[in-house]
Amino acid sequence: MNPNHSLETHSLSADQQKALNWLRSGENVFLTGGAGSGKSYLIREYRKEVDSQSLPILASTGVAAVLLGGRTFHSFFGLGILEGGPRLAFERASKNKKLLKRLKDAEGVIIDEISMISGMAFETAEMIARFARESELPWGGLRVIAVGDFAQLPPVSSSAQKDWCFRSPSWLKSGFQVASLHYNQRVQENHFLEVLNYIRKGQVPPMVRDFLNEKLKDHDEDAPGTRLFPRRLQAEAYNQKKLDEIQEDEIQIPTIYFGTEKQREMLARSSPVPEILKIKLGCEVLFLQNDPQKRWVNGTRGKVVDIETDKIKVRKTGGREVQVEKVQFSLLDAEGQIAASMVQFPLTLAYATTIHKSQGATLDEIWCDLGALWEPGQAYVALSRLRHSEGLHLLRWNPRSVLVDPAVERFYQSLSLEF
Repeated sequence: MNPNHSLETHSLSADQQKALNWLRSGENVFLTGGAGSGKSYLIREYRKEVDSQSLPILASTGVAAVLLGGRTFHSFFGLGILEGGPRLAFERASKNKKLLKRLKDAEGVIIDEISMISGMAFETAEMIARFARESELPWGGLRVIAVGDFAQLPPVSSSAQKDWCFRSPSWLKSGFQVASLHYNQRVQENHFLEVLNYIRKGQVPPMVRDFLNEKLKDHDEDAPGTRLFPRRLQAEAYNQKKLDEIQEDEIQIPTIYFGTEKQREMLARSSPVPEILKIKLGCEVLFLQNDPQKRWVNGTRGKVVDIETDKIKVRKTGGREVQVEKVQFSLLDAEGQIAASMVQFPLTLAYATTIHKSQGATLDEIWCDLGALWEPGQAYVALSRLRHSEGLHLLRWNPRSVLVDPAVERFYQSLSLEF
C-alpha cells in the first residue's frame, strides 16, 4: 500500500471495511455481493492506493474494457478467442516473449465481472501464468483479485451446462479469501430488497408473484423510462422509432476513431458507443460513464436541450442542466498501451437498451418484458438496475424466466455465504 495515500474509511459500511482489509492484505481475493452492493466503488477506491501498472484491471468483455479504460482478460493473458482450444492457446502464448515478460513483471491482476469468464479461459490463463513466471505456485505467484457475482450474467456458452470459472481446478488452487458485501447501496426499500433476493436465488414464492403481478401494465409508449430488451436489435429499433417521432431535425454525430483499421473495427464492434450518435433536440439520453466531476453516473437519464458542434446541453431528469463535451474512450492492448481510441459524447439514446448492456448501470425507471428470458441471472440483472420499485413496469413476466443455475447456489453455499 502506498503510505502517502490514506483512504477515508468513515463512509464505508462494516462489510466494505472488512473487504477493503482483505484487498490490502496481499492475498488472492474473491470480492462478491449482489447487484448494488458497492463492489465497483470499493475497487475504484482501492486502486487509488496501488500502482495500476503493476495491478491492472482486466475486463471480461470488450464493451466493459472500453468503459473501464482497460484491457480484456483474454488479451492480457494472450488467449485470443481460444481458437483451437486450450492446448494451442498455451502453445502460442509460450512463444510470445512480450506476453511472458508482461506476466513475469506484473504483481497481480484485478478481474472484473468474473462471472462472465469461462472456466476454460480461467484454467488456460492460470497455466500460462505459471509457465511465464517459471513457478508451480498458483498463477505462478501472480496475485489475483476476482470481482463479481455469479448470480448475474454467465459466460457465453453453447451448451446447457454453463462453464463457470469456479468449476475449474484453478479456482480452488487459487485459495481465494472471500470478501462478501451484503448491504445494498442502491436500494433502500426493504420489500423490494426482499423480492430481489428471492429473484437472485431463482425463487418465485407467493410474495414475489404478487409483487410482479402488481407491476404488470399495458405498454404506454409515451411514458418515460428505459425499455430493457433481451436482444440488441429490439433495443436499436425501438430507439430509432422513438427518435423518429420527435419533430426536430436529426443531428448525426460520427464517432472519430484512431488506430489501425483492424483496431478501429475491433473497437467499433466492442464499444457501447454508437458509430454514429443520432440525436434531436428534446430527445432522451443516457450517460454511458461515471463523470470524474461527479455530475452524472453511468445510467443517468436526461433530455437534450441544446446541441452545438462541440458540446451538448442535457437537463438531467429531476436535476440540473449540465454541459457535456466529447470524451475519449480507449481500448488498451495487452501491454496497457492504447491500441485504439474513439472520441464521442458519452451519451446514447435512452428509450431502450439491452439487459446485458444495462449491467452496472443505475436506472430510475424501466419497462421490461420478462416473458421469455433464457439466461440465468437475466431477470435479476434487469430488476436490480432500479433504486426503487416505483420505477418498475412489467409488460409480461413468467416464472420460467426467473433463472439461477443450481451450480451457482451450491457454490455460494460451499463458501458458507448466504445466497
